[in-house]
Amino acid sequence: MTSIAIDRVDGLSSAAAIKGPCRAATTANIALYGQQTIDGVAVVAGNRVLVKNQTTASENGIYVADTGQWRRSKDFSRTNDVVKGTQIAITDGTVAGGFIYSLTTNDPISVGVTSLTFGIAAGVQTAVNAANAAAASAIAAAASAASVIPLVYATKTGSYTALPADRNAWHRYTASATVALTAAATLGISWTYKVTADGFDVTIDPNGVEQINGTTTLVVPNGYSTTIVCTGTAFYSDGLISNTSITSAFVQPFVNVASAATADIGAAASQNVTITGTTTITSFGTVAAGTFRRLVFSGALTLTHNATSLILPQGGDVITAIGDSLQAVSLGSGNWKVTSYQKVSAGVGLVSGTVVSPSAVATVDFTGIPSWAKRITVSVFSLSTTGTTGISLQLGDGGGVETSGYLCGTSNGQSSTTEFILTGGSSAAAGVYHGSAVLSLVDAATNKWAVAASIGRSDVAGSFAMGGSKATSAVLDRVRLKSGNGVETFDAGSVNIFYE
Repeated sequence: MTSIAIDRVDGLSSAAAIKGPCRAATTANIALYGQQTIDGVAVVAGNRVLVKNQTTASENGIYVADTGQWRRSKDFSRTNDVVKGTQIAITDGTVAGGFIYSLTTNDPISVGVTSLTFGIAAGVQTAVNAANAAAASAIAAAASAASVIPLVYATKTGSYTALPADRNAWHRYTASATVALTAAATLGISWTYKVTADGFDVTIDPNGVEQINGTTTLVVPNGYSTTIVCTGTAFYSDGLISNTSITSAFVQPFVNVASAATADIGAAASQNVTITGTTTITSFGTVAAGTFRRLVFSGALTLTHNATSLILPQGGDVITAIGDSLQAVSLGSGNWKVTSYQKVSAGVGLVSGTVVSPSAVATVDFTGIPSWAKRITVSVFSLSTTGTTGISLQLGDGGGVETSGYLCGTSNGQSSTTEFILTGGSSAAAGVYHGSAVLSLVDAATNKWAVAASIGRSDVAGSFAMGGSKATSAVLDRVRLKSGNGVETFDAGSVNIFYE
């Protein structure tokens, strides 16, 4: 290996990978001739210069400036003088001053033949000139700032032609308008523009035969926004997005949804919904999971319980009353859960049937009792029949009123397996009855009910007590009040049912 020889003019030579410093370094292709200004430095004869930006890269290297033709420095003129990683410090210059450059070209290297490339040395990028370091930082900050395009918002009241200067603009149109787009080639790649239609429809019309989303025009309906992107040859939008102001996000007025088998409350434009009509509802429609709705009913109707698609808190059907309300949340896939139900009537939880004044009929049936009912009360007021067999009570389900499986006993020593005897027989048709029978659910899994009744006569002093039980074949949904023999008819009085 050759030894390192020192040249007082040209610096270190031979095989050294660290060269003597250069006064300046080029930033562009130069003529290797005469005194000139390089990177803000007036280079004079005898100055060492790192030439690194020549069009013909094999000309790169360290040169000694002269008034005539420049020559390569002695420490950078032979093949053995240069290896990959050779480092050169630059003392002056606006761009390169204070940095150390290294040769990045792979070995072997033949000076004057091999294309040479230089870069700032990794790990030794030390700015020995504080002014140069500050300048480099300012340049980087300016480049970063130039890459940030501020959003410009403006309101438009008529048609408009979108220009290159509208890049990253957001224009709100408050009147019917056509937005003409300047040619895509002029607007350039990644030009973006947002349009909001606030009051009227807005038509987007690309230049000439150019298209947006593959069509000649795009209409932004009133109440919607879209963002347009230019590819340099065509335009695309990110779809139509419904406008929701901060106010409307919190102000949720009641909107009407008509009752139907599927009352689509999810499609309502508000969280607050008034259900109109009296049609039975079995579904609230399909909407994203987590959607919340608050409902108020303007009429009496049935909500049909379903353990999957319409989950009611009582676990059974609900008959609404005017003013009743509920809160429900979507579980997705058309499934809803009612999280709370509030009745408007006094005595929340106690539901009254419709009072009946029977005449010339042997039975009075109350049907549609919800499956969630746990207690049912049948009350009679001045009730009488045309015969002497008194009154009785029977239970039923979806299969009808049942006539077997009853167990009961009365205070006057009677019993029955076909019905609950409320009064027993009388010796005259003049019996007038008052009182109630209370049914209580014992076991929902097996539909077992217990009953206790207390009935008095007002035509003569007398009272009757009865207790009993029965298991219906399915979920109870009806009760029947009947004359004792089912033939005699009612001729006066009133009867009603309550459940909770």
